[in-house]
Amino acid sequence: MRSGTRHIIFFSLVVVIVGVFTSFKIKEKEIEEDNKEFIARIFNAIDNVKTLKYSLQCNERIKGRMQHTESKVKMQINPRKLYLNIRGVEVLWVAGMNNGEALVNPNAFPYMNLNLDTYGSLMRKDQHHTIHEMGYQYLADILRDGMKRAGDNLDKYFKILGEDKHNGRDCYKLSISFPDYAWVNYTVKKGENLTTLSRKLRVSEYMVLENNPKISSYNDVKEGQVIKVPNAYAKLTLLLIDKEYMLPVNNKIFDDKGLFETYEYYDLQVNPYIAPEEFTKGYKDYRF
Repeated sequence: MRSGTRHIIFFSLVVVIVGVFTSFKIKEKEIEEDNKEFIARIFNAIDNVKTLKYSLQCNERIKGRMQHTESKVKMQINPRKLYLNIRGVEVLWVAGMNNGEALVNPNAFPYMNLNLDTYGSLMRKDQHHTIHEMGYQYLADILRDGMKRAGDNLDKYFKILGEDKHNGRDCYKLSISFPDYAWVNYTVKKGENLTTLSRKLRVSEYMVLENNPKISSYNDVKEGQVIKVPNAYAKLTLLLIDKEYMLPVNNKIFDDKGLFETYEYYDLQVNPYIAPEEFTKGYKDYRF
């Protein structure tokens, strides 16, 4: 083969290889930009929520077993107002009212309204979260933290997996994985409890409590104590995002032990009109 011909073939191969590599890099950049744009649409949708009505089905791992609950929810975002009915148990909480406590009709003995601390043991018994995490803002905070942890490798952690349906509605499938998920040491700071430090780290305080058997409650920690915390909220998160609302309607959360919690939204109404009296105990449909 002549030298000139070899040079032409070599040059052509270089052009092809460079072209393929460049095309791959462009495609990789497009995927990352698509992910950022997609997640930005979710944040925008959450930021524009003013009121919500929905039915919620929860499955949460409590002491190694999945526990199922169902509730009907009405909420206003700002100022925050919340009413929920959990199979007959009614809860009403309005920012700035009732000394910050929730009004609860247990619909059982002692057959009287109770005023309960929203962070207290009765309200938090066998629950992963408090009523203050209901809605979408808490999830948005976790997603933002996930993006921060992913850094320049967003496309390796956040993946759009195609489409699916939930409750007959078209949805996008979003996967968020952290293969380096692990438990690490954390030294409790002055004035912190499990709730405040978990909010700061964007992790589940119930998960922290469950994995530190020497801690008996969310307040049972002190300054300087070394505890174990996860380095991310979840090892794997699978979300179905409603195409019309761009809001998550089916959330599945996995830790290093497997399925940790699921939240499924049904009959979701975004920004419906909710009369002010619906956030008062005297509303005609309530039994307080």
